Amino acid sequence: MTIRLLRVVLAALVLQVTAMVPSFAQDQMALLNTYIGNWRGESALIGGDRNEPFRCRLNVAQGDIGKVNYTGRCTLVNATLSISGTIAYKQELGRYEAAMSSNAGYTGLAVGRVSGDTISFDLREQAKDRAGSDVRIGAKIVLVRDTIQVDFEVEFNDSGEVLTAAVPFSR
Repeated sequence: MTIRLLRVVLAALVLQVTAMVPSFAQDQMALLNTYIGNWRGESALIGGDRNEPFRCRLNVAQGDIGKVNYTGRCTLVNATLSISGTIAYKQELGRYEAAMSSNAGYTGLAVGRVSGDTISFDLREQAKDRAGSDVRIGAKIVLVRDTIQVDFEVEFNDSGEVLTAAVPFSR
């Protein structure tokens, strides 16, 4: 009788835990969905001959199951940077992941780091510029409460020149 009761209790616990996992994943997706909408941000590109205005728009939309997609465009005095990507909660891995690509030839993938109510993604890549020189390109995406921050960085390995822009987005 005691073994049978123990089995029933154990089976009930297993069912309860497995029922909680999808609920947790749904909570993570609900959190990502709070970022759906149109965002704008303004900053300066720092590090060239002089600082340049850096204005961005970002659209976050519902993607496939478990994902949100984003597209964005940032304008400088004489150039435009376009980005697109996906942020997802991977239930089977128990983590967030982000992917990004740009018209500048950048492609990156990062695992999200969760700290309190902040999720951050550090996307970095070594690439070649149009002249064939090595370039380190990076973007850090930070989601916290109802804000998005994107930090862009480009380092030209030949010259050591670094260009950065920290763009806070709001609706």
